[in-house]
Amino acid sequence: MKHLVRCHAALLWLLTAALPARIGAEPDDPDRGDVPGWVMLTLMSAVLVAGLLLIARPALEGLFQDAINRVSGL
Repeated sequence: MKHLVRCHAALLWLLTAALPARIGAEPDDPDRGDVPGWVMLTLMSAVLVAGLLLIARPALEGLFQDAINRVSGL
């Protein structure tokens, strides 16, 4: 019976003191950030840029050639 009381007391202490203190504790490195979120943001940005380049490539090449021709005097 004493063993059961000790187990009950240990469980009660764990639930009332130890776990709430761990749950509310600050992480070791608060500046770590959200790595999976940043990876997703980077991938989405790369896909967006690649898609825009596919669509706008002819127009961008034309603008570049016009600028080069104006600078070189051709």
